[in-house]
Amino acid sequence: MAKPISLNLRRISPLATQSEHDRFAVADAALLAQKARDAAANPRKREIHCFHADNAASLHRMINALQPGTYVRPHRHLDPPKDEAFVLLTGRLGFICFKDDGGFDREDCAILDRDLGTYALDAPAGGWHAILALVPDTTLFEVKPGPYSPASDKDFAPFAPADTDSAALGYLQATEDRFRMLLGLPARDW
Repeated sequence: MAKPISLNLRRISPLATQSEHDRFAVADAALLAQKARDAAANPRKREIHCFHADNAASLHRMINALQPGTYVRPHRHLDPPKDEAFVLLTGRLGFICFKDDGGFDREDCAILDRDLGTYALDAPAGGWHAILALVPDTTLFEVKPGPYSPASDKDFAPFAPADTDSAALGYLQATEDRFRMLLGLPARDW
């Protein structure tokens, strides 16, 4: 039987842990619960758990845990181009593929929700996108090509404020409110 990952976590940054495994690793309920707790305790309301050995790995595999109110600034992976895939493990996720001017309509939105039978999403390289945690303890399995370089991994959308900007919360609220309205979801009590 596989040794649970949750016993082999190593903190690699204030936002991430990493598995220490040689042959394989299993993402169990304990790991997802731990990462959800870590995300809830993190001021950014999200945490990552990496399965890949380091930033130079050619394929990055991770658990991404998010809590409502986390701000994932709209971005794209253009240079170098990187496709990205998400598989919902727990919770409910909103996905927005923005137009170049920052707008979006109903057809630019998706919900991953196991109860609705929507489990995975593939986002080709080059599209502006962001994700929203629609309920507490949302966890995803995320895959994208490596290597990771902070200088070129993401091209942040010029139409969205930086996460350190005082306008970020208002932008997140307006974006999520529009998303919820377009998809017929109840309004969120901010």
